[in-house]
Formats: sequence, structure tokens, C-alpha cells
Amino acid sequence: METIKLNNGIECPVIGIGTFMLKPADAQNSVREALKMGYSLVDTANAYVNERAVGRGIKESGLKREEVFISTKLWPSEYENENAVDETLERLGVDYVDLLYIHQPAGNWLAGYRQLEKAYKEGKAKSIGISNFEGKYIDELQHKWEIAPQFIQVEAHPYFTQKELRKALDKYGIKLMSWYPLGHGDKSLMEEPIFVKLGEKYGKSPAQVILRWHTQMGFVVIPGSKNVAHIKDNLDILDFTLTDDEMNEIAKLDKDTRYYHRTDEQLNSFAAWRPEFERV
Repeated sequence: METIKLNNGIECPVIGIGTFMLKPADAQNSVREALKMGYSLVDTANAYVNERAVGRGIKESGLKREEVFISTKLWPSEYENENAVDETLERLGVDYVDLLYIHQPAGNWLAGYRQLEKAYKEGKAKSIGISNFEGKYIDELQHKWEIAPQFIQVEAHPYFTQKELRKALDKYGIKLMSWYPLGHGDKSLMEEPIFVKLGEKYGKSPAQVILRWHTQMGFVVIPGSKNVAHIKDNLDILDFTLTDDEMNEIAKLDKDTRYYHRTDEQLNSFAAWRPEFERV
């Protein structure tokens, strides 16, 4: 497994298993099988309502706690809940997480960030991050944080490489974790001639070439699946390296086009909604 070094010196795997939109039983199975086949990064969130299942999957993998990099996110409804971090840890069945995000720039997100900083100081989070904080939100946050985040999790793929955001991140050494890494399953992205050509050259699928592009861009990537064969294929990207010329060709695909467009109305709804957390 390849790793990247964060701005606090911690090493993070470059590819992990994502659990967005996975029901608890599927999340438990995917996490367990992924860890058994060589993954060491698991990403979840309060809002996915599968943290308990993720914790069970980690235990069933047989790996020691320190061998798994666990990432999760506080939902806006929890930003002012003083027990939110401890409750998150309890659901996961761990004493600390390796990465703790605030999930959306909604509600009292500054209170949420203060919770991250407190958790970091107390050793309950080994690193901290912001999810979906782009544009004016990161511009505002960078004047208010006491501890700079180690990660930001945002949409990123060859059609949308986050060029402008990365200029801000580079100032602080903040790393990018990609969601929608395969363009939300967009067939046109998968069928781009450059990915078909490189797939034939390296004996990989277009999806594997795209995932390798992410890691060579310096991004951490967390594709999710409940299909064990797909999970295995997603990991099988570390035995080849795209050349500089190939990376430059892929760079020409950047259209600055995203798939997900968030509105202020959605942010307001995020602030008002509270997940029905798993009881067992």
C-alpha cells in the first residue's frame, strides 16, 4: 500500500474503501472483505448511518486497531452536541479515529470545527478535515481555525480536478480526498479514448486507470462498492505508473465540470436533519 504524508506527519493510505450509500449489512461485509484483501483505510460518516456496521467489519477483519486508518464525519446536527465525538467513537467501537471531518458547511459549522480541534488535542482524532468546504467556506474558515486541517473531502475526477481549490490547499499542505472519483459512473468519462488506450497498454480497466490517476495527482481515493470483485479491482492499481506525458494528456480532459451542484436550500436542509443512528 502506498501512503502520503499529512501536514502533521501522519501517513495515510492512498486508497480506501468508501461506505457511502451502503446499508449496514453491506458496509460490514465490504469493510471486512476489503481489509482482508489489503485495504487499510475505511471511510464512513454519521450521515451514512452505518458506523456500527463499519466497526463490526473492522473487528471481523482480524486486523489490529493500529493497522486500520479510520475516517468518519460529524453531521451538522451534531456540531453543537458536546458528546458527538464520544458518541461517534462508541458507534465505531474505538477509542480514537485517524481522521475526523465536519461533513457540510451547514448550521453552526464553526462549533463543529472547534469540536474537531478539541478531539485532536485530546487524541480522539489523529487528524482532522473538512468535507465539501469550497469557495467562500474555506476562505472564511482559514481565518478562524487554530489547527489547520489535514484533509478536505470534495468531488474530484478528470473532468473536475479542483484546480482553484488546490491553490488554497497547497498553502497549508492540506490533502484532497476524492468523492465521485469515477465521475459518478459517467459512461462518457469511462469511455474517453485516453483511458481505453492506457487500459490496453497496462492491462487495466479504464476505471483502474482513473483511480491510478487520482493517486498520482496526490489525491486519496475512496471508491465504495458492495461487490467484492469490484472492491478487489479497485485496489489493483498500484502495480503500474502513468508517465508524465500520460498524466499531461489526461489533464486536457479537465472541463471544470462537476456532477453535484449544492444549493443554499440543501445546506439549510442538512442543518435541520438529524440521522436516526443505529442502535445495535
